[in-house]
Amino acid sequence: MLCIHLTEKDPYFCLAAEEFLLKNYGDDIFMVWQSYDTVVVGKHQNAMGEINYRHIREKGIGVARRISGGGTVFHDRGNVNFTYIKNVAGAHEVSFKRFTEPVRGALAQMGVIAETSGRNDLLVEGRKISGNAEHIFRNRVLHHGTLLFSSDLANLGEAIRVVPGRYSGKAVPSIPSTVANISEFLPHPMTPGEFIGKLLDYQLSGDPDNRMYALPEQEIAKIRKLAVEKFASREWQFGYSPAYTFCRHANPEGFKLDISLSVEKGRIVMAQIAGNYYGPEEGVLLEQELAGRFHAFEEVKKAHAVLRLYEDENLIYCYF
Repeated sequence: MLCIHLTEKDPYFCLAAEEFLLKNYGDDIFMVWQSYDTVVVGKHQNAMGEINYRHIREKGIGVARRISGGGTVFHDRGNVNFTYIKNVAGAHEVSFKRFTEPVRGALAQMGVIAETSGRNDLLVEGRKISGNAEHIFRNRVLHHGTLLFSSDLANLGEAIRVVPGRYSGKAVPSIPSTVANISEFLPHPMTPGEFIGKLLDYQLSGDPDNRMYALPEQEIAKIRKLAVEKFASREWQFGYSPAYTFCRHANPEGFKLDISLSVEKGRIVMAQIAGNYYGPEEGVLLEQELAGRFHAFEEVKKAHAVLRLYEDENLIYCYF
């Protein structure tokens, strides 16, 4: 097994590396990596419906979509991600437990006793420390998970805090969990870097054929290209979301504003605006101007600017 410590912190590069290794290598792989602050949604989720849009935009938190299913997770420098990529003979070899057991073993060696939940999470004392997901490509399975080591749990909670009822559609919603950091349960303090080292040491000691591996420069270039063209694109992050409807009743400056948006592939295909915030003609013109635009802060703001309408940020956020 090839053991990789991916030191690149760009989440789009790291997610692209997983896909590249899954589809272009034949070796079994274990990889650990971290990324900058990012909300990562499952392949079949509505990205807008999983995030606190105002919070992540104002805090500079990225949004990414992975190729596996499952629910939304949060990455920051206090979170450690692990990835297994293995060849399998058939569906009987695809098992969450097969990949979480070595992680549980490594944690136990550090003095942390974790258990699996019915939702494929890892728990310590009933609180979630790891979310896991899988993706199958031909005869290979990608299993990856988060390990909350010393994450900013308050920031995590705000980033994925959503108001129920605003977004509706066929997307797979996340199930909220009570989370905790692994560092809270360690008998002796350690840094995230030391934690990563122990995860790698445990994997390397499991088989004499396991060895550390560094990606060649020519492959890094291919991964960067995939990161830019796919994972960092708005079409993948938001446009891949299933069609949805956004509805909200707001009271900007004490006026009434009812907004209904139909969105497909990340773009507004129909807007309906009611209430007394806009004049009758302004509302109709804004509905027309919004149609065809991405459901994004900058695009809604541009639509208001075209019509020379008031562009207060609080107003624009009424559309999310």
